[in-house]
Amino acid sequence: MVPLVIIVMPYKPIENYGIIGDMRTVALVGLDGSIDFFCFPEFDSPSVFAAMLDDKKGGFFRIGPDWKHTRPSQLYVPDTNVLLTRSMADEGILEIADFMPINDVDSPSRIIRQVTAVRGQVPVVMECMPAFDYGRDPHDFEIVDGGSRALIGTRAKQKMSLHATTRLEGHDGSIRSRFTLKEGEAAFFMLCCDSEEVQDFDADCIRKIHDKTIDYWRNWVAGITYKGRWRDTVNRSALTLKLLTSRKHGSIIAAPTFSLPEAIGGRRNWDYRYCWMRDAAFTVYAMMRLGLRDEAIAFMKWVETLYKKAGDKGELQLMYRIDGSTDLEETTLDHFEGYRGSKPVRVGNEAYCQFQLDIYGELLDAVALADKHITKISYDAWQDVIRTADYVCENWRKPDAGIWEFRGEQREFLHSRLMCWVALDRALRMARDESMPAEFKRWLDTRAEIYNDIFENFWSDELQSFVQHKNAKTVDASVLLMPLVNFIGSHDPRWLSTLKCVGARLARDTLVHRYNVGEIDLTPVDSSNEGSFNACSFWYIACLARAGRQAEAWLLFSKMNGYANHLGLFAEETAGDGAQLGNFPQAFTHLAQINAVFALEESYNVERAETA
Repeated sequence: MVPLVIIVMPYKPIENYGIIGDMRTVALVGLDGSIDFFCFPEFDSPSVFAAMLDDKKGGFFRIGPDWKHTRPSQLYVPDTNVLLTRSMADEGILEIADFMPINDVDSPSRIIRQVTAVRGQVPVVMECMPAFDYGRDPHDFEIVDGGSRALIGTRAKQKMSLHATTRLEGHDGSIRSRFTLKEGEAAFFMLCCDSEEVQDFDADCIRKIHDKTIDYWRNWVAGITYKGRWRDTVNRSALTLKLLTSRKHGSIIAAPTFSLPEAIGGRRNWDYRYCWMRDAAFTVYAMMRLGLRDEAIAFMKWVETLYKKAGDKGELQLMYRIDGSTDLEETTLDHFEGYRGSKPVRVGNEAYCQFQLDIYGELLDAVALADKHITKISYDAWQDVIRTADYVCENWRKPDAGIWEFRGEQREFLHSRLMCWVALDRALRMARDESMPAEFKRWLDTRAEIYNDIFENFWSDELQSFVQHKNAKTVDASVLLMPLVNFIGSHDPRWLSTLKCVGARLARDTLVHRYNVGEIDLTPVDSSNEGSFNACSFWYIACLARAGRQAEAWLLFSKMNGYANHLGLFAEETAGDGAQLGNFPQAFTHLAQINAVFALEESYNVERAETA
């Protein structure tokens, strides 16, 4: 028999990873059984493992068979975030079950790795090499309890412990274990984000925690009300979004990683481990459509705390740390090589101090949906809405950095103008539906001004399309949100010609770029070539479905799902060769996928009703 062979690449592709987590932090597990990304104690804390960004200095926690050639696979236990990684060869099969127990919100995170010989006798190698504080803080360790536990500490007094049912040994700064499992035998490892001794660490104890973790996720998934044809796809995206939600604070991060590049060798290597108001509001919108009330309520409470800090002006930052703090100073980690040599490696995000007007529209859209479908708006929350609407009335004409956070000249972007219209439209709807006091005339007049301004100053007779910014000659994929937020009808002639223009200029089959780099005056940091933007692809599909092009939309949706990785996970972008680019997994992509499913379902139901 010809041996199974893996083609060894000089790097591990972004799409070769799965994700586990406990809604406090996450870990990324590769097809080779190596945990190559993990920050602790929170999503936005310094990394302990970051081999994705530097395989020598970043740190890792690897388990695998001691064979030369294997064939890997990964899958999730259905309807859970418990990840199974398998290494298969003629000699046998090794399976690793990776998960993080869901404990109290203030309990330290734990990574549990259950290693089983499914077939044959399997020699196994485990190596844990932490690299604290982004690889800057040296550590030492002590093997105790007869080799079953390692105590790990740093100069900064960070502490971790590794528990094992095999014998641990120290070697050149790493903790290792070599052992052999007979068919049906299992070994267990638990990495604790503290140094406390764990009672009853044995097979029975771990299996109980394993079963409890599975029950938690399946009970959560049971609350999803969507039962349509794409149920498995929707559930996986929802489970991913849930992992990116802070169980303690209610905030939602954009992605759990930092500095994975939007272009190989480019400079757009951002830190996404924070809560963007835009992304989080869109995520809440998607979760509400799935019937997930608790997440929407928790996020709204988090937003209320931000408004209290903002004072009377009603002005919010576009992004925050998960606890609502505001300092996201951007620095570079010059000692890291970067993913495939893409430098600089950045932590923090300078964009937090940018002026972006669109966030108010996305936020009030989510508030209006929560008011309608979850719980009626409170008096204090309505005062926040009033301040937001008044702020929009005063500032909607100002240029800003836009949805794509360009770091150059500010402009009057169509998307920002559109979302100012949404903010006032949703505020007016809530005031009317709930009989709330409001400055109706001011809000109505300003909404009308914005509406007319968009048609007068953002429409190009030459392109027969709405354009990226005032007086531009370029189209931007964010225009696809116009019918999705009910600004314009999906069959309006101007919209149909705009959709045609987006398809001709930005779409390559199902892959949609957010703009054409060569047509825009950009700073060097923004001007690098990049992949197609996955969220834009799903927006395009949703617009096609709503415009009556259902068959085309269904086909492109199926094709787009084919660009997900083996677990159904998406990064921010897709490269020309189909590889994933950008931070991973990306909330913006997965929420757009969920909303595309609803657009497809709704268009299908409309078509059936019309032909009945």
